[in-house]
Amino acid sequence: MPTIFILFGFHFMFYSNEHLPIHVHVKKGNACAKFTVFPVAMVESYGMKPAELKLIESIVEENVEVIAEHWNKYFNTSK
Repeated sequence: MPTIFILFGFHFMFYSNEHLPIHVHVKKGNACAKFTVFPVAMVESYGMKPAELKLIESIVEENVEVIAEHWNKYFNTSK
């Protein structure tokens, strides 16, 4: 599972067999969440606190281009 970056203990990644739309999985300990990138929106969350989800959402919003670039490079696609 390719890791895009790690911030504040959150691992931002996607799985090697992903599907569109472009999205990112975020894990910290046993908690996880999934966010779409275009538009930035939470799809699901397990064990994340509301404050953590708010922080994750803002990190995804600030890094949309970085996430999409990693996705497109890894999967050899375009947005």
